[in-house]
Amino acid sequence: MSGFLGTIERLGNMVPHPAIIFFMLIGTVIVLSVIFGALGTSVIYEGYDETVGDIVTQTSAVRSLLSPDGIRFMVTSPVANFLGFTGVGVILVAMIGVGLAEESGLIATLVRKLVAAAPRSIFTFMIVMVGVLSSIAADAGYLVLVPLAAAAFHSMGRHPLAGLAAGFSGVAAVFLVNVFITPVDALLVEVTNDSIRTVNPNAEITVVGNLFFMIASSIVMGIICTVLTERFIEPRLGPYDGGLPVEASTGLTEAEQRGLKYAGRALLVFVVVLGALTAPPAPWGILRNQETGGIMAGSPFMSGLIVLISLLFLIIGYAYGRGAGTIANMTAGIGLVVKTWSNLAGMIFLLFVIANFIAFFNFTNLATVLAVNLANFLQTLPISGITYIVLFVLVVAIIDIILTGALAKWAILAPVFVPLFMRLGGDPDYVLAAYRVGDSPMNVITPLNVYLAVMVGFAQKYQKDAGIGTVVALMLPYTVTLLVVWTLLLVVWYALGLPLGPA
Repeated sequence: MSGFLGTIERLGNMVPHPAIIFFMLIGTVIVLSVIFGALGTSVIYEGYDETVGDIVTQTSAVRSLLSPDGIRFMVTSPVANFLGFTGVGVILVAMIGVGLAEESGLIATLVRKLVAAAPRSIFTFMIVMVGVLSSIAADAGYLVLVPLAAAAFHSMGRHPLAGLAAGFSGVAAVFLVNVFITPVDALLVEVTNDSIRTVNPNAEITVVGNLFFMIASSIVMGIICTVLTERFIEPRLGPYDGGLPVEASTGLTEAEQRGLKYAGRALLVFVVVLGALTAPPAPWGILRNQETGGIMAGSPFMSGLIVLISLLFLIIGYAYGRGAGTIANMTAGIGLVVKTWSNLAGMIFLLFVIANFIAFFNFTNLATVLAVNLANFLQTLPISGITYIVLFVLVVAIIDIILTGALAKWAILAPVFVPLFMRLGGDPDYVLAAYRVGDSPMNVITPLNVYLAVMVGFAQKYQKDAGIGTVVALMLPYTVTLLVVWTLLLVVWYALGLPLGPA
């Protein structure tokens, strides 16, 4: 297996720059759209329409990018595609605060403090589980936890890419489960219930319908990722010899201690203010959902979580810098933010290319046509409940390679598979649970996950020649193992008739 992954890494890193790869993919999509558009390829399916909030009959035909409409789209949309690409804004906004905290020295000091305080025996598991829990904070885990995990492993004399893999696996490969209910869960349940009503108008599932399975999955998959990291990934990587020296494990200096004290005070002020803005009832609770009073679904707090996290790191990073003497004044702090953004130039260009590839691909409807055809194929198979669940997991995993958005896929698949499973006598909660299993593990290897390119950037800090092949070879064992073990867990759960969540 190690030799096989080494071959994948070498072959993957032999390919051109990732931006060139996506330019080639754009060319491939153009050719395929012309071919299938000329053939009149189309599909008719029941899908969830967000604009009307219901299941409606939809038709998707392959559209050629070399048709008059297609050419006009390619000429007029690139700027809008880039500006509308969520990943760009998330990275830039998050790095305002995180970048300042890193450049001021706060992150490095916290890593040393964490390494000194955390028990080594459970350190990897802690990193993975924090990654799993980070899905409640949208994309923050990618930009905060993963580089922190790599730096922490490096400080401990362990291979930093193993830390990157551990953090990335928790954040992305176990993304759709958590020990808490997340905003994504509410959206998935909404689509599921609209699909259920096409069979039984009086039936529905609740947002906690998968809670028991989600909690168990979070813990079990966290353990699996930990074992993979320590027993396979680290031994395969061997000792770190990437050239970045490991800092001597020394105590904190007086300036660093003072910086942490300033940062702690700033953190306390931030928490108090945030608590006032989210505490019920009125006139406080400004960041709560003004209709329901909740703090999770539809609240400004959850919608603005990336901004709040960036603001947190900006405040405590600046406070640390003033206390430790690494930031002289606000002008110097702004200079550190500008320096952070300048380091993102290559990544921003890559995101521009990726954003337009995804937009062009979506314009053609090729992904929708493929997803619907796979779904229709599965419907024709005379299969039992357990076999159905296993095949559904595999179909979701395959589709995730070309259609990464969790909600976008579910909007296409739920109206097909939920009614079908109900007609087989099954519980629709199991279809949603199976979707969680199939969607998550593929996130760490699909090139259409924008954060795969971000991981390459993080890896290159420690290994200059790291490329997409490096990250894919690093994460492939997690994808394969999680798919197998997680599917078996779901099958056993189904076979024993265990409740997926509270009644």
